[in-house]
Formats: sequence, structure tokens, C-alpha cells
Amino acid sequence: MDTAHYAYDLPASSIAQSAIEPRDASRLLVTSTGVDHMFRDLPMLLQRGDLLVVNRTRVRAARIHGVKETGGTVEALLLRRVDADRWQALMRPSRRLRPGVRIAFHGAEGEVRSVPDRGVVTLAITAEDETESWLDRAGEVPLPPYFHGRLDDPERYQTIFARAVGSAAAPTAGLHFTEGLTARLRQAGVELAEVELDVGIDTFRPMSAGQLADHVMHRERYVVPGPAAEAIATARRRESRVIAVGTTVMRTLESAAIGDGLVSPGEGNSDLFVTPGYRRRVVDALVTNFHAPGTTLVVLVAALLGPRWRDLYALAIERGLRFLSFGDAMFIDDPIGGRVAT
Repeated sequence: MDTAHYAYDLPASSIAQSAIEPRDASRLLVTSTGVDHMFRDLPMLLQRGDLLVVNRTRVRAARIHGVKETGGTVEALLLRRVDADRWQALMRPSRRLRPGVRIAFHGAEGEVRSVPDRGVVTLAITAEDETESWLDRAGEVPLPPYFHGRLDDPERYQTIFARAVGSAAAPTAGLHFTEGLTARLRQAGVELAEVELDVGIDTFRPMSAGQLADHVMHRERYVVPGPAAEAIATARRRESRVIAVGTTVMRTLESAAIGDGLVSPGEGNSDLFVTPGYRRRVVDALVTNFHAPGTTLVVLVAALLGPRWRDLYALAIERGLRFLSFGDAMFIDDPIGGRVAT
């Protein structure tokens, strides 16, 4: 199928340019009814025994600025750690970068080790101390390029579950949760479990290939802790739903699926691309934000909703719901097809 099928007109006025407070004051469109609620209403939209699975990844202070030996300035967004001193990095500008180019960062030295591929290079970094500690001091949390607002507190771009540093972007569906909301969910008999997926650039940038079959997903590290795998097994025994909070969680659970709606605990790498026709193995429902045109995230939504994804996105725009990272959310509680046993 042509990737152009997943484009749509997104007015600039629909892109959220502020972080609403409190977090759970955002809106939530329920796909089975077409009704939009407040996100804080989530406990009454779920059933006792439902299991919400969230991503506990934390956004790394991964944006750093440097100067080349020629005097030109560059910006690097560290996407993924390859090994002890090498990173996959998105460089701007990248036009004149070649292997061997050296870059001085504040408190560190960098060297380009590969030819740029759509701006992405392998970058070796030698810092004055351990790289993660150096980044905490020298780096900036990378806000999305389409967000032109201001955050009074950088922690607003972290979810309340964020603990495991590793992502280049926030798992935005989790940004709607507050401590008070999670307490009310538990009081309503809804359980929570945590997994990790390190969000990379391929998750959110537009597809460049002409056909879905030609698009190659970059691999992203994921972890399914033992308690999360057991919580899913328990939910299955009581015939309760497993609800992914965010596309990253859905990709994690589906990548770790082992049959009968269960997942295997442990660490792995996912390059799963959920496209129309995909048969779910673990996830029964999804909480997610409204995504940018032409991205793999829209394709995933289309896989769950079928052609009506366009009508629901158009409805959200018409009603003034806010799109992208700091926007509102949708609860896909009626995905097409059913889970399959494998």
C-alpha cells in the first residue's frame, strides 16, 4: 500500500503548543462511541480487572551543541547508544559531515564515524567523565521540532512513570497521567504494569519509502520485566483486557508475545511495523495521542481502526482536540479483528 494513503491535512492550529495543566485535564476521544471525555474520566471508562501497561522510559538530555574544526556549528541529537563510546546521532546540518570530522562539545570531543544517512551518523564521543553523567550536565532534553511553546519545567516532558533513561522522545500517551489519577485507577480495580521501550527517531518521523512494504523500521531496545509478564498472565487468567498506554507499549508487548496472549520477560530489540492486516497477539485496546501525518504511528492506528481512522481524526480536528506530543488522546477500545493465539 502507498504510504501517501496515511497523509492527512493537519492545521497548524490543531498542534498543541502548550502543556495543559493538570496533565489529566486533556481530552480523551473514545473510538467506540465517538464521545470525548476528560482524560481524568479514564477510571469510569475502564473495567475492574483491566491491566494498563505503561512505558517507564525516561527522555535523555540528548541534544548537544558543538563546533567543527572548521568553525562551523552543529547540533547533535543522540538517538541510541551503540556501545561504550559510540552513538547513533541525528546531526544538523549534516551536509558536509564525513567520517573523521571532529567536533568539540562542551566537556567532550566527538568524531563522525559514518557517512550521514538522512542526517543520522555514528558519532564517537569521549567525555570528561561517564557519558550519561556528562549528558546530564551538558545536554538538553530534546523537545519536538513542531513544539514552539515553552515549558516552565523540563520535567513536564517526562511521564510520571519515567525512570529508565534511554529515549530520544517521550512516550506521549503517558504524559496524561497524574499520581492522583493512577491512585483512582487502582481504587477502581484497574491494575498497572511497566515495560520499557527506548523511543528513537524512526518512531515519529515521516515515512520516506513509497510503499509500506519498503519502509524499514529502526530497531529499538525494549525490556519486559518479570512482574509485567506475570501481570499480563494474571489478567489472562481472569479474562481481563490488556491495554497498552502508547504505541511504544503496544510494539513492546507484541514483540515479546509468546502465544495465548502472554509475553516473555526479558530484553530485546523491536523493529515491528504494525500495518493494516496485522493480527494482534497481546494487546486488547490502546490509549494513544493523535499523530503526525504520514508517520508509522498513523499506520498503526489505521491497523487498529481500519478506514474509519480518517473519520475519527477529522472529528477530532472539527471538535478542536489538540494533536501531537502535548495534545489530547484517543482510547481505541474497539480495535478491528480479535487477538489471535500463536
